[in-house]
Amino acid sequence: MNDALLFQLQLVLGYVAWMLCFSVYIWPKLRSMAPFDAQRAIATLHSFRFFGLVFILPGVVSPLLPTQFATFAVFAAYGDFATGVLAMLALLTARIRLLFWLFVAAFNLVGTSDLILDYYHAIQADLPARAGALGAAYAIPIIYVPLLMITHVAAFYLLLRSRPEATRVALSIRRVGDVGHQ
Repeated sequence: MNDALLFQLQLVLGYVAWMLCFSVYIWPKLRSMAPFDAQRAIATLHSFRFFGLVFILPGVVSPLLPTQFATFAVFAAYGDFATGVLAMLALLTARIRLLFWLFVAAFNLVGTSDLILDYYHAIQADLPARAGALGAAYAIPIIYVPLLMITHVAAFYLLLRSRPEATRVALSIRRVGDVGHQ
């Protein structure tokens, strides 16, 4: 089996394994939680995305990767870093619900965009054919990224399914303003 096929097979199986685990163990728990608590749990997982900086850490990935890989590495590293910081800010602002919900929306938008752009850049750099040169970072796209993407989808679903407190607060402020104008 060639390197590209092996990488793609492992990536698909990473999604399958996480979907099975997520649907049986994680999703039922998240759905039973209050929206705030569920989003906090998801933000906690994404707060570890600073780990993506390993893509630009000398010695972790092979210096023999082509220059196209640099685009992938830089976007992946800093996209993950930004997402992790936004997730941490969501957790730090949990007592200020409006800020919390803004940071939840921000880290999910930035994080999802990052992963989609990372897939695009990986394809452009023909990363699947050179995946072995990722060194220790090989595990990130195979094991970690599928869970991140699945939890972003879950976070968006939970945001759309329920009206988070931020929306209720905004609507109540609007209603108070409407009453004053009558």
